[in-house]
Formats: sequence, structure tokens, C-alpha cells
Amino acid sequence: MNNEDHVYPIEILLVEDNPADVRLTTEALKDEKILNNLYVVTDGVEAIDFLHKKGKYSNAVRPDLILLDLNLPKKDGREVLKEIKNDDDLKIIPVVVLTISKSEVDILKSYNLHANCYINKPVDLIEFIKVTKSIQEFWLTIVKLPPKNQ
Repeated sequence: MNNEDHVYPIEILLVEDNPADVRLTTEALKDEKILNNLYVVTDGVEAIDFLHKKGKYSNAVRPDLILLDLNLPKKDGREVLKEIKNDDDLKIIPVVVLTISKSEVDILKSYNLHANCYINKPVDLIEFIKVTKSIQEFWLTIVKLPPKNQ
């Protein structure tokens, strides 16, 4: 069964503190071919609370895919990635690092922390939308995501 054959939506958690990037990502992911629900948290503490269903996120869904910025308030994306990949329950969830950082140190550290991929966020609007749509195309139509019950 391909992801496009799902009768249920793909659950995506976007961890992003820049409102403009949230808006662009939301717009780019609006595609009738791929049913998805996008949840947004704006800092690393909220991301961990969402994933562990704590506090106001007690009814949060388990995401099928996480889009993670590295430069976040309260707890940065590197720490969030480390917590996700060190958690036996969460580590199976694919994490796409989507960040403005082009630092080789950040790239290497992200992969050492088991990021599934590392993508630079373009500053150009058209390029940003292209990148977001390519993430959608790859992760939501080509890749076989882990089963929902895992």
C-alpha cells in the first residue's frame, strides 16, 4: 500500500518559530492529492510536550513526519532531535531538519543525531515553496512511512 492509498491523513508536526515560514509551509502543503494534517509548535519545549502528549497537548496525535527547525527558542532543534532519537517510542518517526543553517557542524551533528535528512531553507519565496513541495512529494508519496500502530 502506497502512502497515497492511505484512507487516513498523514500527520505532520512542524516545529518552527518563524511565522512567515509556518505560513509558507502551510500553503505549500495544501495539496488535495495528499491528505495531511499539519500541527505547528513554535519552540522545542512545546515540540517535546506535543510528542509526549503533555499539558495542553494531552490529545495530540502521533506525527508520521516531523519537520524540525534547528534554531528554536527555549530548547533548540538539536536538543529536540537528540531527545526524539534517544526515545524508544519516538525514534522511528522520520525527522526532516529544515533550517536556514548551512553550517557543516550543524549538518554533521544532525546526521550524528540520526536526522533522516537535512534541508536548507531557501530565503527566496519561490524556492522555499519548491523545497516544501519536494519534501511533500518525497516523504508523503514516495517514502513508505512506519505503520501507524508503531
